[in-house]
Amino acid sequence: MPQTDQSEMKHIASDESLYAELWISLSSMLRSYTAVHGLHEGIEAAIEFDPHRIMARNGTRWLQLERRNNTVTWMRENGTSGELELTDHGRLGARDPKSQNRDMGHPEEEEMDMAAEAWARELMR
Repeated sequence: MPQTDQSEMKHIASDESLYAELWISLSSMLRSYTAVHGLHEGIEAAIEFDPHRIMARNGTRWLQLERRNNTVTWMRENGTSGELELTDHGRLGARDPKSQNRDMGHPEEEEMDMAAEAWARELMR
């Protein structure tokens, strides 16, 4: 088993802190964008959040996001799913170029707020 020195451990802990903060931001953006998209109809999405999972629901529609370090796996009520990567720059990038993310309107890499807005729009229609 390879040994990890202290500087590498600090870097790993620093990365995890960054991804945890980005995760909190993604949850907040998803909550805000679902609220905005529901204003006209007077509906709200239920958003559940913990350090590794976000669940957004609106009636029969739902979006589940799970995070392992910088890897984000998403799944929708219709069975579509994909895997994204949180970048150090606060973007979401496709881990697999053949991923369903592209089919869902997600390019190889996009700003986190744009992904949250697109998910919210789909969830609240």
